[in-house]
Amino acid sequence: MTMATYLGDQEDTVETLEYLLQISKSMAGRDRLNADEGILPGLLRRLSSSPEPLLLPRLLLVRNLCYGDCANQEVFLSAGGLDRVASALISQASISLDAVRTVLQILANFVASDEANKEAVWARFFPLWFNEMSRSRDAAIHNTLCRVLLACCTEGEWRRRLSELLEIERGLPILLNIVATMLRVIQNEAPAPFYFLLGKACVQEAYFTIVFQALSSNNFMDIGRCGVNFTEEQIFLLQTLSDCLHTFPRHLETVSKNFALGLLKILIEAYRVISDRSLTESNSKSGPANKALHFSLLILRDMFSWKQSVTATEDPADSFQCEDLVELLLRFLRELEPPITTDDGKMEALLNPKVPLYVNFRKDVVSVICNYLGGRKQVQDEIRKKDGIPLLLQQCIVEESYYPNLREIATLTIRNLLEDNLANQYEVAQLELKEPVITPQIAQMGLKVEIDKDTRRPKLVKEEKAFC
Repeated sequence: MTMATYLGDQEDTVETLEYLLQISKSMAGRDRLNADEGILPGLLRRLSSSPEPLLLPRLLLVRNLCYGDCANQEVFLSAGGLDRVASALISQASISLDAVRTVLQILANFVASDEANKEAVWARFFPLWFNEMSRSRDAAIHNTLCRVLLACCTEGEWRRRLSELLEIERGLPILLNIVATMLRVIQNEAPAPFYFLLGKACVQEAYFTIVFQALSSNNFMDIGRCGVNFTEEQIFLLQTLSDCLHTFPRHLETVSKNFALGLLKILIEAYRVISDRSLTESNSKSGPANKALHFSLLILRDMFSWKQSVTATEDPADSFQCEDLVELLLRFLRELEPPITTDDGKMEALLNPKVPLYVNFRKDVVSVICNYLGGRKQVQDEIRKKDGIPLLLQQCIVEESYYPNLREIATLTIRNLLEDNLANQYEVAQLELKEPVITPQIAQMGLKVEIDKDTRRPKLVKEEKAFC
């Protein structure tokens, strides 16, 4: 007697299905179930008429049979499997969350193979069914939905499907529902498919502005005019993209110009809002803008580190006008109060900061400049032209208890500023003669100031170490 007999003319039972489910968990067991004509066609025919106790185990068995099995996936498609599982969702007055999760797992297994499967799922479930599923508040449903959408938007005609997913009247509500749900259910890290889906749509492709504006409380307000009205969902989007770039830097192929310029608009607008607020309003009114500013700077920091990536085909920094961005970053530092420094063991008090910015703003700005400088001579030169070298050197002598890790980051920034740049090295040497307080920081990099015997000008040279 073959395994198909279990699903012959007689009705299957819960016990029978549980037995078959145990067998289907292994590849050898699935091979046994696929003997002769297999059980999948009969199983699919019964889905829409399944009573509640049998629906979930039948769906689970379909899921297991289609897992990594191309032959069964072909049977599933030819037997109208997509229509069958869709009809199962409306076969009862109330469908369980477990059943919806399992249907999505079936689709995730099915679209993991070839383009024909992806296109078939997209044609049957987009946008109506995906939209219905996205209205759930269940994290597991959204995680698996992201897996399905990501697979459909990864190979073959993925650009067309991604553009349809971002269409305002069709697919965009699906993505917005996912963002809103993940915001409320994620406790720690978001699932990888969620990161990758948003990263592909917003960072790699040109849809960041569309998604960010759609998350506005004012219905597609211009991205540069969100101001104090930054929503929780917009902040969460920026945080998610920041985490994606930082945690999975090799996953995305490139950074789109749309994303880079949209991010710059947010950065400028957030800083403007904070600058316009008084200190008494800072906590209640500037909180969202400070968060937008923080995550925007973190994204810039990680974007600029791509210059050293061997897989990167383009430099994200090329999306910006070097002169304008350097001017903006230096302006951020200049408009801060001078950092607290140590002088003969005495500490200066920091009173009345000019702008009610978040605590680590200074460190974040210096981190962005540090990575922006790395291997980019144009940035090195631009900072010198805008008289930014003394400002950056000033960050090297901060009081560590007030600015944890800033001194280390600033020292690395100076290293990037001076690397293979004689003009910058000469200017620092000139400053070193005038401001000996910076000598310890220069010494940390193995450099010292000497007077050139021929030109009689100061220069930075590597200090030779003596060995005992």
